[in-house]
Amino acid sequence: MTAPPVEKTPTPAPEPPVRPSRRLRKEGERDFVPAGLRGTPGGRIVRGVLLTIAALATIFPFYAMVVLSLKPSAAVEFPGSLLPWPLTGEAYDSVLGSQDVPRWLLNTLVYSVVSVVGVLLLASLAGYAFAKKRFPGREAMFWSFLSMVMVPYHVTMIPTFAMIAKLGGVDTYWGLIVPTLANAQAVFLMRQFIQGLPDELFEAARLDGCSEWQVFRRIVLPLLKPILATLGVFVFLWHWNDFLWPLVIGQSTDMRTLTVGIASLQQQNVPLNVVLSGSVIAFVPIFAAYLVGQRYFTEGVTASGIKG
Repeated sequence: MTAPPVEKTPTPAPEPPVRPSRRLRKEGERDFVPAGLRGTPGGRIVRGVLLTIAALATIFPFYAMVVLSLKPSAAVEFPGSLLPWPLTGEAYDSVLGSQDVPRWLLNTLVYSVVSVVGVLLLASLAGYAFAKKRFPGREAMFWSFLSMVMVPYHVTMIPTFAMIAKLGGVDTYWGLIVPTLANAQAVFLMRQFIQGLPDELFEAARLDGCSEWQVFRRIVLPLLKPILATLGVFVFLWHWNDFLWPLVIGQSTDMRTLTVGIASLQQQNVPLNVVLSGSVIAFVPIFAAYLVGQRYFTEGVTASGIKG
């Protein structure tokens, strides 16, 4: 005997989710903000005013540098000289038309760009070894290398110069660049970042037959993009603004960097607008480097500061 078919009760269609009103969403989001951080309307106004004053105080030196560099050669009078008229580009014509400034700019670019590539490569390799490799004396070697941060740079500058001079590196690019490639701070940041990467990625790559160089190139380097961009901006800034070591190692006019060259202009009684125009030219590449790396800048600073 066949059992009668059982009628299936149709499943009701799910009701569309009810979207909360804008007021309720704001109240829900406000619950996640601590009461101490909400502040009163008056407190928010005071904070806004203070932040505006701080921003204006920060921007004012750049404004003064640009405006004074566009002024004619005359005595500087405050506050009249800070007014954005009259303006002229004669100082920039004088700087860019000279024979020394383009050479100083080239030296600074070579010094900064090559140093960034060398520091990032060596620091990433050392950071990977200290973070993920096991070998005798690893911790002692790392902390000994990191202790270089506590040694003042001026203490090691004279022995470094004596060694470079004995090897014939005075007034050469390699003598300018090589002593700055061993950066303990960069190695520390790389190690802190790589330590947070899961070990399963490296084990899976080795099981697939990847060599250590392939693991580093295909796994480590792509994951290091945030910290590489952040550290690259910092290293570029350090080397672009470096003054003491280029002053010591570059003893001829042709081997000066922009910072050393601009300082030498001040000793030659060059007009102020010419000196400031050189400073503006020196500032533009730094700002451009930040614009290129700002996509990963915040992420890299946060990750390198938290992981450990």
